[in-house]
Amino acid sequence: MTKSYGLALHTTSPELGLAISDFAGNSRTQVWDLGRSLSTELHQYLAEFIQPQTWADLGFMAVAKGPGSFTGTRIGIVTVRTLAQQLEIPVYGISSLAIAAWRLSKEKAEEKAIALQMPAQREQLFAAIYQPSESGLITLLADTVLTAESWQQTLDNWPEPYQLIVVGDKLGTDVTSLLELAYLNWKQGERPHWSAALPFYGQHPVVEKSPTLG
Repeated sequence: MTKSYGLALHTTSPELGLAISDFAGNSRTQVWDLGRSLSTELHQYLAEFIQPQTWADLGFMAVAKGPGSFTGTRIGIVTVRTLAQQLEIPVYGISSLAIAAWRLSKEKAEEKAIALQMPAQREQLFAAIYQPSESGLITLLADTVLTAESWQQTLDNWPEPYQLIVVGDKLGTDVTSLLELAYLNWKQGERPHWSAALPFYGQHPVVEKSPTLG
């Protein structure tokens, strides 16, 4: 049996985005705004969404690895890693910011680099800069966590033209761009092992203060 389908999950925001395609005309996408129930309802939606295809039809899976919701990112990564391990198929873990950059590059069709920022905890920002190309995205500044001041200094000193994008908190519809990026990597011969799909949290969800030593 030919494993001809790719399946993508985007769970880093309150929206659940699922996309499946055989890249030959048979594809579908669906997005649900699940809020806090995403972690408890993901598996039910996933089991229903994949029909009439079966797990055996999958040649690879893709997942948004963050930044974004800590809980949503974790459940997405765990789900995809577990399935891919059982199915013995590759997993493409792709940055939420890179996915947004890819979508924007298709919408605007500009050659400028895309600088992206997303609110993080403790008055900081998730930030990255990507350059679109025909074969995907070139990482100019990898996903990182910065203060607003440091990010502005980075942009002020950036040597090339760029467009600045503020990424919102509704990212489910980006799942189609996630699947496209994964398929580009697939066509280029990349076959990442499921264990290589690791979440990017950027920050710990809870920071404990160390006791003051006298």
